[in-house]
Amino acid sequence: METLAKGITLAGCGIGAGLALIAGIGPGIGEGNAVAKALEAIGRQPECKGDVTSTMLLGCAVAETTGIYGFVTGLLLIFVAPGQFMKWLT
Repeated sequence: METLAKGITLAGCGIGAGLALIAGIGPGIGEGNAVAKALEAIGRQPECKGDVTSTMLLGCAVAETTGIYGFVTGLLLIFVAPGQFMKWLT
């Protein structure tokens, strides 16, 4: 019974880590769209380059935090959570 519980725990941690690391896809797509629209805006009105660039960089930084949170969550589920759960099961 204990072996089954450990196996289910490790499988759950692995599946959760995989799902958490999928969160890196969203920021990549969002930042790509932001840069594309910023380049389009600069192409239409070159005189507003400074304003558009600073706003785009701030938006990309905020969007990137989502990917970083997912990455950290995945690392915690891979390296920290199994040990904590195994202590709880024994």
